[in-house]
Amino acid sequence: ALLALCLAPDVASADATAFIGRNSAGEDRSVVRGFALSVSLLVVGFEFEYASTSEDATLLTPSLRTTSGNVFAQTFGLPGVQLYATTGVGMYRERLGTDQETAFVLNNGGGAKINIAGPIRARVDYRIFNLRGNPRHKTVQRIYAGVNLRF
Repeated sequence: ALLALCLAPDVASADATAFIGRNSAGEDRSVVRGFALSVSLLVVGFEFEYASTSEDATLLTPSLRTTSGNVFAQTFGLPGVQLYATTGVGMYRERLGTDQETAFVLNNGGGAKINIAGPIRARVDYRIFNLRGNPRHKTVQRIYAGVNLRF
């Protein structure tokens, strides 16, 4: 991959996203905030993502922090929009009061990066997280919107 990047730097790109959205697990709906950094070589790319949801003791909703490394496939050449599908693996930490669980997380999803002006894009994303170990909810869905900066 490094050799391909050096031989054809004009097809490589990178971007950063700051986002806010909602996590949904059963009846729980919590605000999630995070960021993602990615690099892509035309169709295939790699991403690091961090997201955090705060604990709400009154509603018995745990905090959830995820970090993941993802691989994605994306479209190119479409005017004004770039669609992608992604999958990844990482770690999570769920905490409610003194109870805590840390284990692996798998995620799958997709979304779109929509051109706004110059290198600035809007990003919308939907993911399904499968939490391993003994979390309160094994499956968490997340939808978010964010500002994406291409460089």
